[in-house]
Amino acid sequence: MTTRLRKAFCAVVAVVLAGGLATAVPASAAEGDVGSGLEWGSCPPDPSGFPIDPRLRCATLRVPLDYREPHGRKIDIAVSKLASATPGTRRGVLFHNAGGPGGASLNLPSIYARFYPQEVLDRYDLVSFDPRGVGYSTPITCGRRLGGDIGQLPADLVFPFPAPDGSIQRNVAFAGALARDCLDKGGEVVRYVTTANTARDMDRFRIALGEPKLSYNSGSYGSYLGAVYAELFPGRVDRIVLDANVDPNRVWHRQWALWDPGAEARFPDFGRWAADRDAELGFGATPEQVRANYLALAKRLDANPVRHPTGRLLTGALFRAIYRAAQYHVLLFPQIAGWWKFAAQNGPPPPLGPVAETPGIPQDNNLAVLLAVVCGDAEWPRDAEHYQHDVDRNRPRFPVLDGMGANIWPCAFWPGPVEPPVRVTDHGPRNVLMLQTRRDPATPYEGALGMRAALGKRAVMVSVNTGNHGAYDPSTPSCATTAAHRFLALGELPSRDLSCEPDTPQARASAGLPPLLLAKLAR
Repeated sequence: MTTRLRKAFCAVVAVVLAGGLATAVPASAAEGDVGSGLEWGSCPPDPSGFPIDPRLRCATLRVPLDYREPHGRKIDIAVSKLASATPGTRRGVLFHNAGGPGGASLNLPSIYARFYPQEVLDRYDLVSFDPRGVGYSTPITCGRRLGGDIGQLPADLVFPFPAPDGSIQRNVAFAGALARDCLDKGGEVVRYVTTANTARDMDRFRIALGEPKLSYNSGSYGSYLGAVYAELFPGRVDRIVLDANVDPNRVWHRQWALWDPGAEARFPDFGRWAADRDAELGFGATPEQVRANYLALAKRLDANPVRHPTGRLLTGALFRAIYRAAQYHVLLFPQIAGWWKFAAQNGPPPPLGPVAETPGIPQDNNLAVLLAVVCGDAEWPRDAEHYQHDVDRNRPRFPVLDGMGANIWPCAFWPGPVEPPVRVTDHGPRNVLMLQTRRDPATPYEGALGMRAALGKRAVMVSVNTGNHGAYDPSTPSCATTAAHRFLALGELPSRDLSCEPDTPQARASAGLPPLLLAKLAR
């Protein structure tokens, strides 16, 4: 793993342990956007510190807060564009989203430009935007801070791990208080930060660019956003790639509940990795031994937490939360090993990066948007006993995350959505390529099958026999990456659903993490 990625992951773990998660220069007429209403100029600093491609240009787009009242209040959306270097072969614009929901996305063209082959770069302007409420797009807050001694956003409550005895009383109290803060501090905007409205913002951006259609390549939450856009604007979609897919009929409580079985399906990959290094790590000589020792260590930390030199306690729930974050890709497995050895008190304390702050962007912005979207897209159960029942059922069946996926979120205390969820259907052209890994712990395969069924004849799905989060992965090339490039560059979809093994059995660290995970770690 590169120094940059190691620092980024350390910063993520710092947030976990602490408690959670420019002046424009007018563009020249030669850029081809005369009359678009967008004044292209320099881009603001990337919140993660990821380098900004010097060719990237940014602008501000004004959109309605509530599309049912188009002449009412407007909000600002920060948009970006990296123009194709070969206008003669240009096909159109290729949109991107960083997932989350809540991922800052303005600088994504800089990231994806490092991964696309030349035949894709030749055909598209790479574009993106901070979704409404995120980053530089009228950011919202819950009024909470990360880190410090107060611990306003403890990770074992933000991600609602039950108490060691299985009780969710602390989770219920925290969820109710956080919901009140988010609705209060988020003001008028928070109720309208939804996937459907973000899809409508995408279409306003398409119009401002003067494009008859748009293409799209994103994953995780971005898969749902892309599917909603394709449902709302089926005639405006050219080529769409959805990776690491969400089930549109499970948003969001039932989708989160898939984390519990998803972590179980993923753990054998880590178990084999650790068993192959037993002489070095000592976690177990077989995947089964590694699993038993992981569960035993988590329970030991439940009873006797280990104190990090920063003063923060590594509890069983926080150990599980760190595992949950690092299970997303095999290149992050060494991070699990480092924390495991420290927790077992036979290794040095892993370093903790600082909690990043960007002027003008609330420190809890990612969390505020996450909650606004998942609580505002669809209704959640209101009864605390419902969640206690689900946790009691999942803990013995799926002990890796201790039933966290089924637990209560602030959405149980959220007002009803301002509009019904968008129903994703198969109405529209056959122009959707789905990519999926078989043991993705964040967006499990079962959910992808739900997306596949919803899209029907519109889509074809390419599955890869790995457990990383996201199949569009240059570090682990496969039929999925090849299919994505061929579809975007040439418009060629496979004739039927496919599955394959990765081209190389081990991820190539030299290739780095895929853009989907780079965006996540950068937040």
